[in-house]
Amino acid sequence: MSTSQNEGTQGTATISLGGKTAEFPVLSGTLGQDVVDIRKLPAELGVFTFDPGYGETASCNSKITFIDGDKGVLLHRGYPIAQLAEHASYEEVIYLLLNGELPDQAESDKFTHTLRNHTLLHEQIRNFFNGFRRDAHPMAILCGTVGALSAFYPDAGDIAVKAHRDLAAMRLIAKIPTIAAWAYKYTQGEAFIYPRNDLNYAENFLSMMFARVSEPYKISPVLARAMNRILILHADHEQNASTSTVRLAGSTGANPFACIAAGIAALWGPAHGGANEAVLKMLAQIGSKENIPDFISKVKDKNSGVKLMGFGHRVYKNFDPRAKIMQQTCHEVLEELGIKDDPLLDLAIELEKIAINDDYFVQRKLYPNVDFYSGIILKAMGIPTSMFTVLFAVARTTGWVSQWKEMIEEPGQRISRPRQLYTGAPKRDFVPVDKR
Repeated sequence: MSTSQNEGTQGTATISLGGKTAEFPVLSGTLGQDVVDIRKLPAELGVFTFDPGYGETASCNSKITFIDGDKGVLLHRGYPIAQLAEHASYEEVIYLLLNGELPDQAESDKFTHTLRNHTLLHEQIRNFFNGFRRDAHPMAILCGTVGALSAFYPDAGDIAVKAHRDLAAMRLIAKIPTIAAWAYKYTQGEAFIYPRNDLNYAENFLSMMFARVSEPYKISPVLARAMNRILILHADHEQNASTSTVRLAGSTGANPFACIAAGIAALWGPAHGGANEAVLKMLAQIGSKENIPDFISKVKDKNSGVKLMGFGHRVYKNFDPRAKIMQQTCHEVLEELGIKDDPLLDLAIELEKIAINDDYFVQRKLYPNVDFYSGIILKAMGIPTSMFTVLFAVARTTGWVSQWKEMIEEPGQRISRPRQLYTGAPKRDFVPVDKR
């Protein structure tokens, strides 16, 4: 980890072990906790650190996203997520994450024009979809097709050239909504809808998802604004599992399409990208508000195996700052669609009311997270649960690409190689089969 202009050394940490003592620099970033630089620990004291899941380990320098889980803070390049979700377009957030600053009008116009002119897919990619079964999961289609883009853009493999990196970044961010929407259309047996350069990012995705060749499609400004917010709220989230996967793959020098495909594969896991779908399943299992007390009792019983989905977060130990925005968006979408008495929403509101006032959950800081309301919004918009994680991937591609570019451009960047605590058999000699 090389030092940057926003990083400084704040004294040293002394570690004593086996009669030896060594000092290690304590590094301080712009915000957040200080970290102990233990890169010389094996050489100085002959040991490694043990941190399963890397929950207490800073694996990289990054200037993109900052999270303070205790205070419920999420910043993109210093800007609070609430301000971006309320006032920015997703295109502005893409530019911000990639370049570090919000664009002025001229930069915005040029960037948006370039982005829109990369949304089309090579016509031969249409043939890829015919190779999948009609009931294939859209995430399988997305993962395979994104990885295959490297066959169409071999120049992306030359990641040492900045122009190639920038072009690959633009291609990935621009094309992934088209791939995602076509994956949905394919599973529905409907004709593919091509992207339109007169629409913004959120509108274009809605158009490709729901327009049909046989009739005009009118895009609701309320739904487009909701989609814009959903994309912004999921654009990046620091060093989570899928982002770390992208960085890990990228550290080998793999082409960016392969790296993002790896991130999609990691996101596919239900513990990561499938949480909003799990919320809907939970609400369906509860059934009605009358069943909530019994459900809450089971959640509190450690032996029941019942979990409260959509509450709490691996990082946030306070209210998820994205959840408040999503809650507001949920009401706007349901009102726009004329859904006044939605059983799932009523159930969700009642469950939230009980949970946030129950000492059991308050003491454990289990507050609603972004997934609690996003599943209800997407369902109301007509997006099937099989597409929830796909939409997550569409939004998060911006963060993945930004993190990948930052890592590649980091001076002294090296291949990732975690260590392990070996607990297998000690050294032993091979025995021929007739003597075992």
